Amino acid sequence: MSNLSLTVHQILEESGLLSLFARKQFTSQLLERSFNSTSGWLELTLVIVIMAVTFGLSTYLTKKYPFSKTGKWGFLHHVVLRILWPLMMLVISVIALSSWNLAGNDAMWLQLLAMAARWMILIRIAVAIVHAALPNNKMTDSLERFLSGALWLAFVLWVSGVDDILIRDMKSVELPIGSTTLNLYTMLTGLLWVAVIIVIALWIGRFIDDKLMSTTRLDINLRIVLSKIIKAFMIVLSVLIALPLVGIDLTVLSVFGGAVGVGIGFGLQKVASNYISGFIILGDRSIRPGDRLTVDNFTGYVTKITSRFVVLKSLTGSEALIPNETFVTSTVINESYSSKSLWQSLDVQVAYATDLTQAMQILEECAAAQDRVDTSPVPRALVLGFGDNGIDLRVGFWVKDPENGFALLFSNILFAIWQRFNEEGIEFPFPQREVRILNEYQALDGSANIQVPQPMQSDNH
Repeated sequence: MSNLSLTVHQILEESGLLSLFARKQFTSQLLERSFNSTSGWLELTLVIVIMAVTFGLSTYLTKKYPFSKTGKWGFLHHVVLRILWPLMMLVISVIALSSWNLAGNDAMWLQLLAMAARWMILIRIAVAIVHAALPNNKMTDSLERFLSGALWLAFVLWVSGVDDILIRDMKSVELPIGSTTLNLYTMLTGLLWVAVIIVIALWIGRFIDDKLMSTTRLDINLRIVLSKIIKAFMIVLSVLIALPLVGIDLTVLSVFGGAVGVGIGFGLQKVASNYISGFIILGDRSIRPGDRLTVDNFTGYVTKITSRFVVLKSLTGSEALIPNETFVTSTVINESYSSKSLWQSLDVQVAYATDLTQAMQILEECAAAQDRVDTSPVPRALVLGFGDNGIDLRVGFWVKDPENGFALLFSNILFAIWQRFNEEGIEFPFPQREVRILNEYQALDGSANIQVPQPMQSDNH
């Protein structure tokens, strides 16, 4: 056909699925012959048995030989898993249909089962492509159910012949758009083809995205940038390909393109700014997934970079969505910009009689003994000063995996220091105060001595 915008009706007519009988008479013959003859009831029973047996057999094979939905051939395995039941129905129904015709009887229910099985295969392949192209969420699940129901409705309309009436009525409704006049049927088929090509484009884009993310030869930021560019390019290309297929001139979109440009210039400037800023921060590699950032007194790790915002997740589990524009126009503290390791320190106080050389060596050894502490450079202990109750020491060290938190690491180091100090007899000082109590004192004017009762003595506070 010259026009590539074939409808479901035309595709089925061209493929010859109903070459054995007239489609318009199929429904009436099916109902008339099936319920007025014994052979019709027997054929209907045979169809029900075929459906039940193939369903049980496909369920058994699926459980015994499960397919993996992930990995290199994950999509193919998923498709095979979905079409296993209708494929078995199709094979057995064709065999039963041939045997039934050889016996000299007209097979109506078996023909319907064969057509339904072939249509179910097409539906499940289409739903599998949608499932692979779109992200897994509740909206995608609802879309898959709607798509499956719409395709089954199209099958019923096609079998009953009602689709001819609907198509004729839709072609009679014409809508002028600029200098072009389009009918409702052309517009609906155009939207259908745009949706189909966009889904295929998203599927191809997601396939390329998975391949990019799985490779280790490219930097993570470059992979994300290429993924976003490919997805945007595929969507635009799908629209440009789909519209001419249904006879819609691309100049019709000029009005809409101008409106979108004005909208971006005024109302959508923040959205456009965040979108462009996302490519900037990915291109200059200033922010990467896994970096530890501090933005507006919120510290967290980059878990996701989208076209509009960056997701920061703190060690407590809370997440902040920071617009991409913030990372371009504001000061951002990136503690993982040049290295993932993070410097941390712990303060310890020892008594004045302590051997400082030994105490500092113990601090360094206890810190270096932890697996999460980097040994290059090695932990270092320092003398901070002389306090009221003891000598203040500090041990500093580099943590190799700061994303796992510090509380447990600090606890392990302090516990190890406490054990070693007890073994070596090093004392932890405690606050001490010297209190002097006067029994009598001279009045300010020197005229008399006043006896003051002696309070209870206090040792240490």
